[in-house]
Amino acid sequence: MRVLFTGASSFTGYWFVRTLCRAGHDVVATFRRGPQDYADVRALRVAEVLPACRPVFHCAFGDRSFLELVSAEAPWDMLCHHAADTTDYKSSEFNITAAVENNTRNVAAVLSALRDGGCRKVLLTGSVFEKNEGAGSDGMRAFSPYGLSKGITEDIFRYYTDRYGLHLGKFVIPNPFGPYEDPRFTAYLMRTWSAGDVATVKTPDYVRDNIHVSLLARAYAKFAQRLPNEPGFQKLNPNGYIESQGCFAERFARSMRARLDLECRLEVATQTEFSEPRVRVNTEPATAYVSDWDEVQAWDEVADYYRGSPHG
Repeated sequence: MRVLFTGASSFTGYWFVRTLCRAGHDVVATFRRGPQDYADVRALRVAEVLPACRPVFHCAFGDRSFLELVSAEAPWDMLCHHAADTTDYKSSEFNITAAVENNTRNVAAVLSALRDGGCRKVLLTGSVFEKNEGAGSDGMRAFSPYGLSKGITEDIFRYYTDRYGLHLGKFVIPNPFGPYEDPRFTAYLMRTWSAGDVATVKTPDYVRDNIHVSLLARAYAKFAQRLPNEPGFQKLNPNGYIESQGCFAERFARSMRARLDLECRLEVATQTEFSEPRVRVNTEPATAYVSDWDEVQAWDEVADYYRGSPHG
């Protein structure tokens, strides 16, 4: 397929583009900034992904340059809209209105131009933290203002893809981890262990869905390949290790301890605050969808990435 992809500098976007390209697809990836404008692990991801795709810099979804790209280089087989506004995404002050505006800017014009150029399908990335997505507790409300913005984005895309006769696929992401991850939970664990310190699990009782990013990316590419050209909607909610964060931390420690010369010591705190839903997970086993994925190799890749690396 000939794919137009947004959001390739993100952790999952980097993996999705590489996996699509390895599957033989021609990917044109748009970047909001210039190649020298990225820092830290995001800069590493951009540098690594450039040889796999054809990059277009200073091009954000829905802006003039994006609309020109859509029309000038038609036909496209698929739009993969992975980019999303994540500024201060953990904050209760997250700007929902601005995020939805950025996620859907000129969406009608974009989809109309894609359809006129022969494109028939769109793949939108969703989050398990949206309202009524996946399975869990607390009435399945939106996990956060960020989750709410993602749900509204889907509603807008569903309206316009239906209006223009396009097929919309939605790929729902849980909690990915692996090489080139942003500095979140497993990166914190590795940074702490590499310093010889004891890592603390502050929220061990939350039940989450942590998934190897390599498995997630394989599922994404396979889902993209299976989307039909006929109008409609379908969704995939791939899951990984469904367990408490305390149990996942122990799993991660065992896996790294067996591969690295580190003690990987853990301290599990007593959780007293539950400001987030206790349970939020995806519903479809990714290993059933991608049956030939190698779990041992995936753990080896995580260890290789962090071995002697400052990226933790």
